[in-house]
Amino acid sequence: MPKLKTKSSAKKRFKLTASGKVRVGSAYLSHNMRKRPQKMKRNARGTKLLTSSDARIVKRYFLPND
Repeated sequence: MPKLKTKSSAKKRFKLTASGKVRVGSAYLSHNMRKRPQKMKRNARGTKLLTSSDARIVKRYFLPND
């Protein structure tokens, strides 16, 4: 079997925690922030954990070597 390569875009977007969960940054923060509610901007600070169903996809197909 050939080796599985990690997707280059996934390396930049996802990090695995010590317990194996997938950490990801919040979306919609790059521009047009004046239109967004303050509550949305406040809640989007920092990073979030992916849901288990999405994390399974990321770990299986995008980050197979981690």
